[in-house]
Amino acid sequence: MTAELLFLYCPTCTRECLAEAPPCPDGHGDQCPDRACVECGTALLLDAPLFATVPVRRGRSAA
Repeated sequence: MTAELLFLYCPTCTRECLAEAPPCPDGHGDQCPDRACVECGTALLLDAPLFATVPVRRGRSAA
């Protein structure tokens, strides 16, 4: 198994820093989107959703 170095922007350090995967209590394993800045410990996310999508229900119009 080869460890891959991952650098992500850390808003606390205000620069790109090395990020690591903390232990995942949710059972995601290698697919866990959580990362933490190695320097300060700030939680970082990979592929964080930008917008929540909510289905829209359209009412029936009276004919």
